[in-house]
Amino acid sequence: MKYAVIKISGKQHKVVEGERLLVDKLNEEKIDTLLVRDGDETIIGKPYVSRAKVSFKKEEVVKGKKIDILKYKAKSRYRKHLGFRPQYTPIVIEKISL
Repeated sequence: MKYAVIKISGKQHKVVEGERLLVDKLNEEKIDTLLVRDGDETIIGKPYVSRAKVSFKKEEVVKGKKIDILKYKAKSRYRKHLGFRPQYTPIVIEKISL
């Protein structure tokens, strides 16, 4: 089974070909490959595997579930409510090549 460990926007993900993945909103098209495993062969990067390439297809940006932030202080009538919806970019891993 061929898989890779990649780094996108400071987070690491283990991916296989054909997998659909939700990542934080992508502004640049840069993926760093940290590790590639193909059958019995494992290549570990120092810090990245320079000859490995993970090709992917970006889809349209989607919004996630709303996150509510509540602040409250007892006995002082202080209440504050804030909320936002994070934006994610769905990507489909097309090919992992060495």
